[in-house]
Order: sequence, then structure tokens, then C-alpha cells
Amino acid sequence: MSTILNTNGSELTIPRVADPSNFKAVVLTAEWNEQVTGALRDGALRVFSEAGIPEQNIRSYSVPGTVELVNAAARAMHTIPGLDAVVILGCVIRGDTPHFDYVCKIAADGCALLNSRGEAAVIFGVLTVENLQQALDRAGGSLGNKGAEAAVAAIAMSNLAKEMSLNIR
Repeated sequence: MSTILNTNGSELTIPRVADPSNFKAVVLTAEWNEQVTGALRDGALRVFSEAGIPEQNIRSYSVPGTVELVNAAARAMHTIPGLDAVVILGCVIRGDTPHFDYVCKIAADGCALLNSRGEAAVIFGVLTVENLQQALDRAGGSLGNKGAEAAVAAIAMSNLAKEMSLNIR
């Protein structure tokens, strides 16, 4: 089992995947603030690789911005059979207008709505920060990599779903 730096500064263990050969995930990354979101994506992809998931089982796509992550996640859930998880990665930095609040709300509410359907776990890896330094600290900097943490959450939720389905039969 590998470990990565967690946001709180401790080591985060990458869980064993219940069935790595059948695990399927999509990583969706907002292009806005690419310096940050690219690092988040790389962290997520590294976790999936270290967990032993075949490269062809992880698809990675870019979307223009954080708002578009919700539509892309919904589309992935409807077009990719057997999908275990969707990881959405973005970075919204507060500015001088209420735009920050609208973007964050749309992304969070959309993620919650998709999760409530129970089809596949949609993991919210969107940084909502006050400044670029806070984002960099959470995208592979002093506070770890939120993208890597999101991939760990995707594995954990997939394992939970498989465990639940075994207990029901």
C-alpha cells in the first residue's frame, strides 16, 4: 500500500481496490487555473496508478471551467457503462465579485444532485480558496494534493458500493 500527503499534513493511505481490473473512473478537470488543476489531475491519476488500476480503466477529460464539470460528470455517468466513480477537479479563487459564490454553488449543488442518484460516486475535488497560494498549497504543495485525496475517496466509495451489493444478495 502506498501513501500520499494528506491535506492535514499526515500520510494518507491509498486503499486496496476491491477489483482493480473492473474499476472504472473518469477524471474531469477544469482548464481554468490550469497550473493548479493540472497538478490535482496528476495527483489523482498517480493514486489510481499506484492502486494497480489498469490505465485503460481511467479516462481523463478537460472541460473549460468548474461549472462545466457537472455537465461532463452527468454525461460520463450516462455514457460509460459500469462506471464506479467520477472525480471532478477544479479551482475557484475568490475575486472582487460574487462570481466565486455562483460558481462554487453550481459545482457543489450539481455534485450533490448527481451523488443522490446513487449511480456512481461523484467526488468533489474542487478547491474553493481565497488566493492562488492557498490553491498551490493544496495542489501538491505543503498541504498535500486534493486531487490525490479525491482519487482515494473514489476508491473507498467504489469498495463500499461493492461491499453493499454483496451484503444485499
